[in-house]
Amino acid sequence: MRPLHWNSSDEHGLPYRWNQANVTWSGILEPGDPGYIDPNPPAQPSVTKPKRKTHMPKSDYIKNRDSEFSAQLSAFKLNIGAYATLVGVSAAQIAAQAADADYFAYTLACQEICNNCSQQWTSWKDLVRDGGTPPATGAPAETTFPAIVPAVALGIEVRFRALVKQIKAQPAYNVSIGQALGIEGEVHSGPDFAILKPLIKLEISGGFVIIRWGWQGYSAFLDMIEILVDRGDGKGFTTLAQDTTPDYTDTTPAPAAPAKWTYKAIFHVGDQRVGQWSDEASLTVGG
Repeated sequence: MRPLHWNSSDEHGLPYRWNQANVTWSGILEPGDPGYIDPNPPAQPSVTKPKRKTHMPKSDYIKNRDSEFSAQLSAFKLNIGAYATLVGVSAAQIAAQAADADYFAYTLACQEICNNCSQQWTSWKDLVRDGGTPPATGAPAETTFPAIVPAVALGIEVRFRALVKQIKAQPAYNVSIGQALGIEGEVHSGPDFAILKPLIKLEISGGFVIIRWGWQGYSAFLDMIEILVDRGDGKGFTTLAQDTTPDYTDTTPAPAAPAKWTYKAIFHVGDQRVGQWSDEASLTVGG
């Protein structure tokens, strides 16, 4: 501790103040003195949270099942009239989409009738050939198809996507309109990073280990996977790769003697690890 005088100055040539760090009634604290405060403490490393993607991913608005897609086309046909002028859809486009909706519904109905008819006639054919107890209704009745609908060009979904793309490009379009027309996909919630972990499987092909992995439905929220390997050489786990496309092939040649290679992985958002490490997966290579 140095004595404090009325004319004492700090290292910058400025007079000491009573509220200044290390200035006490007894004197000026120096490094090593109890209570000394470093005036230039080392910078603390910043802790950054994983950067989350800001958009809310949605599923494809087009329904996958044929019956649901047909219902989607029909719902659009019934509701587009109220929004046509607002989103710039012409009368000709409305008529064309309605024809597509009607013909797809007709095609789907015919397919369902044919499927049922095929099953009935197959069962009847087996009875005719092999014998057995026939149903009370006897042979299958003559099939009746729905009223014929004018055919349209192939590619109904392609045309529907093009029309929807045109609609969504209009300045007046908004999500509420899209929901009314059935052309907004379902919003996906992000993964729970507290429990999320990669699922990896190993296989050998062409003398190399292939690490099978996938996004587990969260590709919109994740950026890459980090894969580590322990080759049983005493070095422990070391980084093998940071991969952005499933799957990954370990091109390291197998050793001459049998060895156990163990792999584990973790997802990344940006350059930050997220979630938990995968379960370790091992196999024997070489020999």
